Amino acid sequence: MAREKHQSNPSSDHETIRELAELLHETGLSEIEIERSGLRLRVAKSTAVTMSAPAMAAVPPFAAPAATAAGGPAAADPSSHPGAVKSPMVGTVYRSPEPSSPPFVEVGATVTEGQTVLIIEAMKTMNHIKASKSGTVREILVENEQPVEFGEALMIIE
Repeated sequence: MAREKHQSNPSSDHETIRELAELLHETGLSEIEIERSGLRLRVAKSTAVTMSAPAMAAVPPFAAPAATAAGGPAAADPSSHPGAVKSPMVGTVYRSPEPSSPPFVEVGATVTEGQTVLIIEAMKTMNHIKASKSGTVREILVENEQPVEFGEALMIIE
């Protein structure tokens, strides 16, 4: 029995790879794989971090702990803080409803439980992230358009 080879269109394959790479960027995923008509494509992005020697030399050997807006030492793991607002999904965080709009909240802002404080885009769907309790925003742990992981602490409300 003869086996039929998959004959692909190189420009179509390149377009599919570009689409998959764009999907990786939009969703914050590290890799994606599809199979169509016997052709399997896997696209992954490198997560290696490189540092130059001068940048490393500028870091003191024993750095002091970071301080929160309240002036106290930062917790080793912000996600364990009782006021941590955690990401319910993998995606890209947005601090404002539109690129030209001001952020939903800033450090020092008073929020009420259920108030939208961020948006996470996942699979081209905008998901409103709401304050888990009323209080004051003490720390914002993410930057606009930053990829986030499930369970990652996004901000601290006290």
